[in-house]
Amino acid sequence: MSTYSSVCICLMAVLSLFLGADAYYEYRAGECLFTSTDISNAEFIDSYYFNKILYTQFNSTVGKYVGFTEYGVKNAAFWNNNPQILQSERAELERYCKTGAEIDFNNILSKTVTPKVQLRSEQKVSGGHPAMLMCSAYDFYPKTISVSWLRDGKPVTSDVISTEELADGDWYYQIHSHLEYTPKSGEKISCVVEHASFKQPMVYDWDPSLPESERNKVAIGASGLVLGIVLSAAGFIYYKKKKSTGRILVPS
Repeated sequence: MSTYSSVCICLMAVLSLFLGADAYYEYRAGECLFTSTDISNAEFIDSYYFNKILYTQFNSTVGKYVGFTEYGVKNAAFWNNNPQILQSERAELERYCKTGAEIDFNNILSKTVTPKVQLRSEQKVSGGHPAMLMCSAYDFYPKTISVSWLRDGKPVTSDVISTEELADGDWYYQIHSHLEYTPKSGEKISCVVEHASFKQPMVYDWDPSLPESERNKVAIGASGLVLGIVLSAAGFIYYKKKKSTGRILVPS
């Protein structure tokens, strides 16, 4: 059963400011309970506490106040005999629970942000130590996510170390999973990420054809080549334009 709740502080006498640990406080908690996203079976509970002792409570299923202490019983009897108070409390099921829950379901639970997934090598095989891959998912919401590994299409159940979902402090989360393995020729290793923002699990295959440092060198070299071609083309166009508009001066 899920709970949508809010605490309404009706009276708080925080005497701890003056009396140290001997504080007295009274508060009221309004809660909405649901068994699913179907809000038709919602239940509203309005509870009154004094120093964590529940003394009176309204339950929309019961339809009236119930007392749990001698003072609470007197309170319940007084409020139950007041039609205006009772009608107002019963109306909270529709006004507070169902309306509030519908807004939250549509604007919070249904909102998702797709994780950015990165698969990279953390350690090569050396000195008898296995290689290590890390699969990271960044900037996703909601928190719940699953990161697992496949080796030649079969789930890996050992040599896996994963962190919990880590809060970024901006409503987004990140998670990291490490796989220790001894490379074998022709094998296929994949990272599988399951999240509410995906319609189906996403599979990310590891490409060991080039070490990560070599792939970076290739990427930088390719970028330099493209930039050189662009600059050469721009110089050639400038030269042709100057030649067509007049005499080109050549220093002696």
